[in-house]
Amino acid sequence: MAPGTPDPRGLVARLRGYFLAGLLLAAPLAVTIGVAIWFVDFIDSRVLPGTRIPGFGLVVVISGLTLIGWLASGFLGRVVHSVGDRIVSRIPVLRSVYAATKQIFETVLAQKSNAFREVALFEYPRKGIWSIGFLTGTTAGEVQHRTQEQTVNVFLPTTPNPTSGYLLFVPRKDLIILDMTVEEGIKMVVSGGIVTPPFAPKPPARPESGESESGGGVE
Repeated sequence: MAPGTPDPRGLVARLRGYFLAGLLLAAPLAVTIGVAIWFVDFIDSRVLPGTRIPGFGLVVVISGLTLIGWLASGFLGRVVHSVGDRIVSRIPVLRSVYAATKQIFETVLAQKSNAFREVALFEYPRKGIWSIGFLTGTTAGEVQHRTQEQTVNVFLPTTPNPTSGYLLFVPRKDLIILDMTVEEGIKMVVSGGIVTPPFAPKPPARPESGESESGGGVE
């Protein structure tokens, strides 16, 4: 190869790097837009079949749910909800589904607990190997009664699908609560560790004035 002639292998490597960078930038956006379009079309086709106004069905659903919430906030709405709740809670099988669904929505939407508010690091599946999990609450009931230590509920997601995983009951003392947000933790899990949240270690606390920095006593 003559001096000064560009190396074609270097050009190919740069083009490959540009392609991968473009893929990483465009793919999540394309998937998000595609899911949003599919969701709007799905709602439109179920609510108003044949409509040609994109998103009109979604507006109808949102308006209907808002109207139901407004009606339920009144006295008559609370009475109807209470009666319906008691009726469904007496039906076998359905009452289990209803209770579980109600609890999930109350936890996520009404924010009645600290579910999925913290990211924790702990040793799993054996000592010396670390995993990331999400705290979903403090262990209660028979599970806590049968254990000797105070434990917390930890959801251990799988990669790259964080919607599936394992429910673990981990002693609180064995958890290291991380500074990263839940969103950053999910991104790290989904990417298989490729996306790592930035981290700036906090400086050590300075000793109070008048306190000996050496820590030694009077000899």
